[in-house]
Amino acid sequence: MLPDRSVFPQDFTFGVATSAYQIEGSAHGGAGPCHWDTMAATPGTIADASNGSRACDHYHRWPEDLDLIRDAGFSAYRFSTSWARVMPDGVTVDPEGLDFYDRLVDGMLKRGLAPHLTCYHWELPAALSDLGGWQDRDTAARFADFCTIVLDRLGDRLASTATLNEPWCIAWLSYFLGHHAPGLRDIRAAARAMHHVLLAHGTAIQALRGGGARNLGIVLNFETAQSADDSPEAARAAAVQDAIYNQWFIRAITGQGYPPLALEGLAPHLPDGWQDDMDLIAQPIDWLGVNYYTRRLYAAGHGLWPGGEAVPGPLPKTQMDWEIRPEGLTEFLVRLKTDHVGSLPIIVTENGMAEAAGPDVTDDPRRIAFVGDHLRAARAAMDQGVNLRGFFYWSLLDNFEWAWGLGPRFGLVHVDYATMARTPKSSWHAFRAMLTP
Repeated sequence: MLPDRSVFPQDFTFGVATSAYQIEGSAHGGAGPCHWDTMAATPGTIADASNGSRACDHYHRWPEDLDLIRDAGFSAYRFSTSWARVMPDGVTVDPEGLDFYDRLVDGMLKRGLAPHLTCYHWELPAALSDLGGWQDRDTAARFADFCTIVLDRLGDRLASTATLNEPWCIAWLSYFLGHHAPGLRDIRAAARAMHHVLLAHGTAIQALRGGGARNLGIVLNFETAQSADDSPEAARAAAVQDAIYNQWFIRAITGQGYPPLALEGLAPHLPDGWQDDMDLIAQPIDWLGVNYYTRRLYAAGHGLWPGGEAVPGPLPKTQMDWEIRPEGLTEFLVRLKTDHVGSLPIIVTENGMAEAAGPDVTDDPRRIAFVGDHLRAARAAMDQGVNLRGFFYWSLLDNFEWAWGLGPRFGLVHVDYATMARTPKSSWHAFRAMLTP
C-alpha cells in the first residue's frame, strides 16, 4: 500500500515524469533527427527493433495525458524538451517546436499542474552528433544556446528547470559502455563526454542565471555499488564503480573535484586544460534532482580499467532484472546531505519499476508495493534531516524504453501501442486514492 498523504508535509510535491523522445513521436511537428533515431535505425541496437518515431503519440494526445496527471491528484509534471524539435539542426530555431512546448506548458497550468522542465533528456540533434556530440567542447556552448532559447519562451511559467537528466547515461553509458546513443565503446570519447556534459551544465546555468532564470538544478542518477564477496578485488571494483557512477558528477557540481579513483582511469584521456573548467562547472544550483532505481554487485574482473564485473544479486527483480532495494534511496539521500549538498533542497525526480503486463493490463500490485516502499524510504531520509521537497514517479505512461524498446512497462498508465489507447493501472488508482481528498 501507499502511505497516507499526511505523513508528508502539505507543500511536498507529488508528480510524474516523462521524456520527450520516449513519448512524443519524433516523426511529428517538424522535429529533426536525433542520435537516437540514428541508433534505432541501426540493426541490432534496439531489443525489439522499435524506435521513437511514434512512441506514445503524445505530440497529438497531450491533452488526454495531462488530464490523466490531474485526475490522479498529482500537482506537478516533469517533462523534457527535445533539442532536435526546437532546433532540428542543433543551431537554428524552428518556431513550430517552441509552439508545441508553449501549448504544453499552458495546458499544464490550465489543469493546475506545476511545470518542471528538464532541458535535455538525451535527444542530441544528429547534426551535432556528426560533429562529435558530447566529445566535442563546442556542444557545451550549443547547449547553453538551446537552454536560453527554451527559457526565453517558457521560463516565466516554469516551477523549476533542470539542465540535464542523468549525465552518467549521457556520457558513460553511451560513449564507454555503448548501450545508449551514439553507441560508442571508446574511453577517450567517454572521458571527454564525462567532462563536457558537466561543462554544458555549468555554462547553461551561468547563461540562464544571467538571464534572470530561477530555481535551476540538475538531475543525477545514483545506483548503489556493492562488492559481491569479501575479497579486496571485489571491494575495489565496487569502489571504482561508485566513483564513476555516484561521485564524478555530484563532486564536480559541488566544487569538490573529480574523485581520484575515477581519475586513475580517465585523467589520461580528459581534454587538455580540463582543470580550468572546474569553477565554471561548480555554478551554484538551487536544488538537486535524484533518480534512484536499483543497486549492482561487483566481483573481481579481468582486463583493463575499470576492472570488475557486475554479477546478479539475490533480491527480487523488476522486469528489467533490476534488484529492488528501497533502503538504497534512504542511504543515497542521507549520503548526499552529509557529503555533498547539506541543506540544499532535493527532489526525487525519478523512481519506478518496469513490470510486464499480464492478462489484465491494469493489475500491477508489485508496482504499488514498490512505490509504497520507496515513499517510506524517502520519508525515512526526511526523518534523518534530508531537505526532501518532492517525489516524481517514473513514468506516467508505458513508453519507448531506449535500447530496451517497447517491452519494459514503467507506466502508471498502460499504452496499447497498436491503438494508442490509455488505460490507468491499479497503481494510478492507488496514487489517486492517496492524493485526492
